[in-house]
Amino acid sequence: MPVVKEHSAGGVLVEDGKVLLIRTQNLKGEEVWTFPKGLVEPGESPERTALREVFEETGYEAEILAPLGSVTYWFVRDGKRVKKTVDWFLMRPLRRVKDPDWEVLDVEWVPLEEAEKRLRYKSDRELLARVREAQGG
Repeated sequence: MPVVKEHSAGGVLVEDGKVLLIRTQNLKGEEVWTFPKGLVEPGESPERTALREVFEETGYEAEILAPLGSVTYWFVRDGKRVKKTVDWFLMRPLRRVKDPDWEVLDVEWVPLEEAEKRLRYKSDRELLARVREAQGG
């Protein structure tokens, strides 16, 4: 099976002990709660991508507070194995200026403890642990 490499970036918005989650459909058509992210476009920095994707998928303008590191995982799409690396950034919201894009079914501010229960993917739960560490708890 051919291997394709993808590079994405995303953001985890936090405010007042809550984290912003999006509900979307995965490749299997299942609804999942996750964090906003997307492909790094040619000539675009991971930071710029993360800010753009957060804006597109949540409607929030945000600022980056700190890098959260990268996550790499594998999946199969269209008969190809995909090795995806995602650079993550801790962010705070500045203001909400639009509705989320069509691909996002819902956006919700969730307390950290509840977010851990809603997140479907292990990599997202591990990312949430990094957020807690970055916030000192």
